[in-house]
Formats: sequence, C-alpha cells, structure tokens
Amino acid sequence: MGKMTRLAVSYLKDHWKGLFLLSVCSGIFLLIFYLEQLPLAAVAYGVLLCFCAGLVLWAWDFIRYAGRHSRLKLLRKTVLVDGENLPEPQSLLESDYQELLKREREERMRIEDKEQQARQEMVDYYTMWAHQIKTPIAAMRLLLSEDSAHDRELLSELFKVEQYVGMVLSYLRLYGDSTDFVIRRYSLEPIVRHSVRKYAPLFIRKKIGLELRDVDCTVLTDEKWLSFAIEQILSNALKYTNKGKITIYMEQPKTLIIEDTGIGIAPEDLPRICERGFTGYNGRTDKAATGIGLYLCREILYKLSHTLNITSEPGRGTQVRLGLDSLDIRLE
Repeated sequence: MGKMTRLAVSYLKDHWKGLFLLSVCSGIFLLIFYLEQLPLAAVAYGVLLCFCAGLVLWAWDFIRYAGRHSRLKLLRKTVLVDGENLPEPQSLLESDYQELLKREREERMRIEDKEQQARQEMVDYYTMWAHQIKTPIAAMRLLLSEDSAHDRELLSELFKVEQYVGMVLSYLRLYGDSTDFVIRRYSLEPIVRHSVRKYAPLFIRKKIGLELRDVDCTVLTDEKWLSFAIEQILSNALKYTNKGKITIYMEQPKTLIIEDTGIGIAPEDLPRICERGFTGYNGRTDKAATGIGLYLCREILYKLSHTLNITSEPGRGTQVRLGLDSLDIRLE
C-alpha cells in the first residue's frame, strides 16, 4: 500500500497542472454564472460530468503510468538496458531522453571496445615478450657453470629472473580470454617433489633443511597451476627463512601444509598479504618484493576450488595450509 501511495503522489506531482487548470476553469464558470445571476445547477451539473470524465481518463492514464514505472524498475535490475526494451515514449521530451540514452550507450560500447582492443594488444605484446625473453635466459644458463662461486651467484639471480617471467606469463594466462586448465585426478606427491627439486639449489645455497613427509594422495586439480601455487609458497618460505628448515606434510582431509621457521609475518599484515600489490613490512624490507605471488596463488586456488589459509608468528615462522579437497571447479 505504501508503494501505491508513493506512486499516486508522484503521478499527481507530474499532472498537477491539468488538475489546476480544471479547477480554475470550473471556478471561472461558477463565478460568471454567479455574477450573471444564472442558475448554478446547470454549470454545476456540467462541472460534475467533466470531473467524472476526468476521473475515468486519469484512472486509465494512471494505470499506464504505473505499468511504465514497473517496466522501468524491472529494467534497472538488468546489467545493460537495450533502448528497444524501454517503454514507448509518451511525449517528445521522453523521445529525446531515450535518444540520448541510446547515443550514450552506443558511445560507451565504442569506448569499451576500444579499451578491450588496447588491453588485448597489451596482453599479446607482453605474452610475446615473456616467451622471447626465455631464449636469452636459457642461453645464459648454458653459458654459466657452477664451478665458481661467481657463476653460482649468477645462476641464482638468473633463477629469480625465470621466476618473474613465469609469474608474468601466469598472470596473463589467468586473466586471458581463455584458460588452459586440464582438470583431472593427479597424485599429489610427484607434484610436490617436482616443485621441491626446482628449488633444491636455493635450499643448498641458503643451507635450509627440508623435511618432506608422506604427501601421497589423489587430488582433483590442474597439475601445472597447482605446481605454480606450491612453488610460489616455497619461494616465499625460502626468501624469508634464514636458518632452520621447511616442513611439508599432509593433514586430513587433503590439506597440504608448508611450514617454515622464518621471520614470520606481522599480525597487522596477515589480513592483507594476498591482496594484489601488497608487500607488508617484510616486502618493504625486501625491495624486490612485488606483492603479486600470493595474490596469484589465492586466485589460482580459488579457480581450482582449493583454499588458502596462512598463519604466522613474527620470529617463529609461517604455516601455509592448502585445502585440496575440491568439490567443484570454478572455470569462469
């Protein structure tokens, strides 16, 4: 009832001029008949007939008004309003407003198409660049050896470059028009062991111990993308662990835990460490931090229907829990 009352009040505000004109005309007729000392019954009868006819006309117009309001209210819930779905204009001004809306929509679509084309060109360029940069990286790796400490340092830095290039490619693929997910059941142990072997030189160089317990189970996932997430977590653990060890083990149901004895994360930084570009106190200390690694991990794990939970205590280390008991896969 409240909505109908507000609608009626709105209708009266829009049509007050017609009601005012009818009242003025009726008053003029009554005044003239009174001054001329003519029978008022005749004019009153005419005014009453006009008033009744006006009520019928206004009731019909109000029903149309309410219908147009309901249709426009329904259209507001849609993402895009097509000009053809709007109610028929009832006046020249309404037609002008609808034409403006149509022009505005066409201009917005033109700008969006232009921006989409620019984004796609940028993605294509950086994808090509990331693939091309792999060639000189591979050549440098072949030219270097681990016979000298100098070469070992260069190989370590080259490994970081490869990581950053891989991160760029993963970022572009994750937000591209199409994904390359291959969802099936995989054995988790080979995935974890492959990631650990990839970082073996860093374990040795930093003299960080590794305790790899039984992680033998089958998970519904994408092997490549899960490997990327595990590697990013291992990279962070190694980066912020100067002594001690990294422990990898399983908890039921299908929860992979990567625990380190590193410097830990400040309590005020924990709620935001997976935000894009957020580096926190540790990242500000380490000038090379990008704030992208954990953000990509969270996004990838979400698409795989996995979960990511991080707990930490400054000075005592960090524990990362990957919930791999997937119920469904989000490929949107």
